[in-house]
Amino acid sequence: MSQNSAPLLDVSGLVAGYGRKEVLHGVGLRVEAGEIVTLMGHNGAGKTTTIRAVLGAVRPRAGTVRIAGRDTTRRPVRKAVAAGVAMIPSERFVFPDLSVHDNLLLGAANAPPGSGTVQRLATVKKLFPILDERWRQPAGSMSGGQQRMVSLGMALMARPRLLLLDEPSLGLAPSVVETIFDRLRSLADDEGIGVLLLEQNVKQALKIADRAYAMRSGRVILEETADEMRQRTDFWDLF
Repeated sequence: MSQNSAPLLDVSGLVAGYGRKEVLHGVGLRVEAGEIVTLMGHNGAGKTTTIRAVLGAVRPRAGTVRIAGRDTTRRPVRKAVAAGVAMIPSERFVFPDLSVHDNLLLGAANAPPGSGTVQRLATVKKLFPILDERWRQPAGSMSGGQQRMVSLGMALMARPRLLLLDEPSLGLAPSVVETIFDRLRSLADDEGIGVLLLEQNVKQALKIADRAYAMRSGRVILEETADEMRQRTDFWDLF
């Protein structure tokens, strides 16, 4: 990255919460294009609130969120989507009664004009061949891991610049997790997509991550490269 270019995601002094409860207390982090950054922390540390605030689903009370240099703080979700952000929640998100193919086409609804839906569809099916094999099958009848692939495929159909993923390995078999994480690394390397990854499976996340942040009680308490984090014998002091 050149010195003059802005990070893909730049969060500074982020304060947010729900009602009277403040959850985030000055969170700061960044994600560069083509970089996978994992956000670590125990349940309740504020990880999901952080990405919801980045997306605009939670309105920040203070601080700034910039996407590719564009200030999206306290803007509606559609502004973040227009800037190239896609979020995949921890819950399985598919349209269960629609076919895999139709789910993917719906994902393309937010794609930039002239982005080539047919070509993008071919790319997504190449990344996840099972989606090509099961393209007529109702998405809701697929396994949990396959539904997660559909969700990721839907997000990719919009040609995002930044992916926000909340616990993508939750409830999935290790082999499926490995497949999904391998594809995320390929997307970062080949397409320059930035990824902010929330993941309880720390060792698996660090296999593909470039950097890591640790959160505790609504604050970022540590930033290290993934290599530095992998040298740790345990993570109890962070959580």
